[in-house]
Amino acid sequence: MHHHDDLIGAPVPVVSVRPVTLSAAPGRGDGLHVRVSAPVTGEALPVIVFSHGFGQSLDAYAPLVDFWAAHGFAVVQPTHLDSRTLDVTPDDPRYPEIWRSRVEDLTRVLDQLDLVEAALPGLAGRLDHSRIAAAGHSWGAQSVSMLLGARVLDAEGTEGAEGTAGAAATGGTNLSDPRVKAGVLLAVPGTGGADLTPFAAEHFSFMNPGFAQLTTPTLVVAGDKDQSALSVRGPEWFTDAYTLSPGPKSLLTLFGAEHSLGGISGYTSTETTDESPERVALIQQLSTAYLRTALGVDPSSFAAVSAATARSAGAIGRLDSKE
Repeated sequence: MHHHDDLIGAPVPVVSVRPVTLSAAPGRGDGLHVRVSAPVTGEALPVIVFSHGFGQSLDAYAPLVDFWAAHGFAVVQPTHLDSRTLDVTPDDPRYPEIWRSRVEDLTRVLDQLDLVEAALPGLAGRLDHSRIAAAGHSWGAQSVSMLLGARVLDAEGTEGAEGTAGAAATGGTNLSDPRVKAGVLLAVPGTGGADLTPFAAEHFSFMNPGFAQLTTPTLVVAGDKDQSALSVRGPEWFTDAYTLSPGPKSLLTLFGAEHSLGGISGYTSTETTDESPERVALIQQLSTAYLRTALGVDPSSFAAVSAATARSAGAIGRLDSKE
């Protein structure tokens, strides 16, 4: 696949540091460990906070993180409590609220960007705190969607009343963050209720999102062969965040892609059944162009890469947008 360096800039060397320990939300227990990656050159760098999928950690998703950092973004990756590296088991008292803890992790990163800057030699003073995006994969995409305005609804499909026991149980409260100006949701779970399998409905009550208030500009990426064991619906379940939210939104549908979308979680193919360097390259380039435009770095970047993609990538995927 053609790398659109002329449209998104040539890659530059990247430097990364891990783990950086930030202060965690009260009751979380473990300190919040993050990886910080950034290009060695460039000023006023926009920031991407990335939320990993279930069981992953700050070490995952190198194909995306390395590409974004090489193209001018500072990327911060927290390790959430569900990570296999932490061994928080279902009988842990924190476990039922891990979905909320994940969102708090992302918010805490934004609260402590000064510490993030100071942790990576040469990064201090080079971040643009007004240009912040959030991205995530799978459960991480649901976590990020809440920063963008999505809600977790109660069993009746309504938001829990603020401050009541219902809100504590269902998370109907608004966890959006106005500091986040754009989002990328990769394989984001769809609506709950009758769309969930009995197992998912019993064990993951937070998987009942409301997308009507997901107002932040967002790129949704879905695989048309992504059949979730958590939903009774087909792969279109993963497009709900696009179809059920107001604009402006864009949807990249990847033909033949399963949940790993071609292998975004790592460079080795051991974790994916649908390995496709072409799919990964398309996600890298389109997401970079999307964020450059959505954050005001380059107003024409997304349109240019979208047009080039339409000419060259017709067999790989389709891009839809709505205002």
